[in-house]
Amino acid sequence: MEEGVSVMLGIIIKVLATAGTLLLLESYLPGIEVSGIYIAVIAAVILGVLNLIVRPVLFVLTLPITLLSFGLFTFVLNALLFWFATTFIEGFTVSGFVPAFIGALAITLVHWILDRIF
Repeated sequence: MEEGVSVMLGIIIKVLATAGTLLLLESYLPGIEVSGIYIAVIAAVILGVLNLIVRPVLFVLTLPITLLSFGLFTFVLNALLFWFATTFIEGFTVSGFVPAFIGALAITLVHWILDRIF
């Protein structure tokens, strides 16, 4: 029972950290707009679902390109998923590939730090 609670707590922490990162990105990076905390949390949940369901399929489909680029295409894939998430959420917009790339990179960095801490 305790393991399930710790997994759920980890998911909640990652969603809130992603939402906070989105709000910080909105403040400091032109091209990313989030209309509020509620929208940031919804965007974080949708990004999590896309990374859980769609990203593995796309990763397998783009494996040859990823291998040829020594794994760097994974960053492009993350940016495209980040940009794609904006089509589902009204109030969350990304105005181009470069802001999507930087946003995906920032969220990846935050998740990496959280994985190291917990």
